[in-house]
Amino acid sequence: MLERIHLVIVREVDRQGSMTAAATVLCLTQSALSHAMKKLEQSLGTPIWLRENRSLRLTQAGQYLLEMANHVLPQLEHLERSMQQFALGKRGALRIGMECHPCYQWLLKVVSVYMPQWPDVEVDVKQKFRFGGIGALLDYDIDLLVTPDPEQRAGLQFEQVFDYEQVLVVAANHPLASAKFVEPAQLANEVLITYPVETDRLDIYTQFLTPAAINPRAHKVIESTDLMLQMVAGGRGVAALPRWLVDEYAGKMKVVPVRLGRTGVPKQIYLGFREADADMGYLREFIGTARSLSLDNVPVRKRKL
Repeated sequence: MLERIHLVIVREVDRQGSMTAAATVLCLTQSALSHAMKKLEQSLGTPIWLRENRSLRLTQAGQYLLEMANHVLPQLEHLERSMQQFALGKRGALRIGMECHPCYQWLLKVVSVYMPQWPDVEVDVKQKFRFGGIGALLDYDIDLLVTPDPEQRAGLQFEQVFDYEQVLVVAANHPLASAKFVEPAQLANEVLITYPVETDRLDIYTQFLTPAAINPRAHKVIESTDLMLQMVAGGRGVAALPRWLVDEYAGKMKVVPVRLGRTGVPKQIYLGFREADADMGYLREFIGTARSLSLDNVPVRKRKL
């Protein structure tokens, strides 16, 4: 019969790369671990691993078992933590996922206001997910998702917390620095610096360049906001970021925000969560705190579709 320990073993062998290392992490002897999995294979009537020299390779059945372990175990672990918190009199846990690279500083401000009000709520911030932010919500890896691109899924709910304007960022001595706005064709000879996100999820492409059939001369990917803006200030390229973030850095670096197009590129930040958690007081309070700390007060007229 399939038991939780079997899922744990399959996941840990995949993480550690060998039976021996997995046994050490799980505080089991290798023989006990091997015996448990052999009994499972006999019970299921199919092998989980195939031995290739000194290594193990998952069979098709084993690969499916691993996928289900990665799906089911986080939910069980979340349930256990919640039960432990109830037993200890704690109010809960709030694991926040980030799909908005430049929003990290804003999130820190929200958390700094929120935590003193809810001292018994455990707050954790996660920026990388195995299956993306939506998958992390559905699989109970996180409880709240910060994203500019909500995706309607059964069982999930998204609430808008603030508006902002996406702008082009250029060096203070760049020829475009004094422009009231830029057109897509003006970026054809520029090096565009972005976060490591697929181009079909980058607003500078989807809402500005691609509709005009324009591509930049080169596209450079940088994960750090500080390094990105240092590159821009040094004349190594241009970037597209929220106006509020550029305004924060403008006092420290020689960078200037320029409107994208005559009417600008409006965006919103949403917080996504599971519908089953919608009535949790500490989650609702976090959303309210996030709304109270809106960062961009520049009005932007929405584009006509």
